[in-house]
Amino acid sequence: MTAMATKKQPAAKKAAKKTSAAKKKTASTPATKPRRKRQIYLEGHKRKFLVVVDETPECESALAFAASRAQRTTGQLALLYVIEPEDEAMHWLGVEDIAREEGQSKAKAVFRLFGRKLKAMGFEDLVPEEIVREGNKADEIPKLIEEDQDIGVLVLGASKDPSGPGPLVSSLAGGRLAGVFPTPITVVPGHLSIEEILALA
Repeated sequence: MTAMATKKQPAAKKAAKKTSAAKKKTASTPATKPRRKRQIYLEGHKRKFLVVVDETPECESALAFAASRAQRTTGQLALLYVIEPEDEAMHWLGVEDIAREEGQSKAKAVFRLFGRKLKAMGFEDLVPEEIVREGNKADEIPKLIEEDQDIGVLVLGASKDPSGPGPLVSSLAGGRLAGVFPTPITVVPGHLSIEEILALA
């Protein structure tokens, strides 16, 4: 029995060494890729306030806050419209291109609408950057922020619906991404009037 135990001991030591080496390797590997430094305060750059626009009422709250902050801090307002994918079956029907064209047309209409809203709020001289992406909103927003180093703040409007603040606020500001999001997120309460928001921004 003693001889058998002695024979097994070197194998156990080897296994322990392998486990220790694997742990060291895991510890030295970063969990996420390093984020690039923001460029917003370098010469020739402006801090951008990003607003995700759609047809929900809370977007107007986010627009008012972001526009006011951009104007007061001599920054830039950026509007993002995301064309979300249609049903998988649409690909088989050969209408993917038509759906994409409709999405682009809808994006232009939403940008025109928000341009009018900006003027109505008194931001006639503020010309926003208009960005269109295709994909899932929760995926495309962090991708855009990672690509554009001038984006300094994401501004979201929270719904005043008792069921919750809205999917974007829940997934980005309150979900798994909240602790690792690349920029600060400002959430504007939905119950505030435009006048109250402009007084706070």
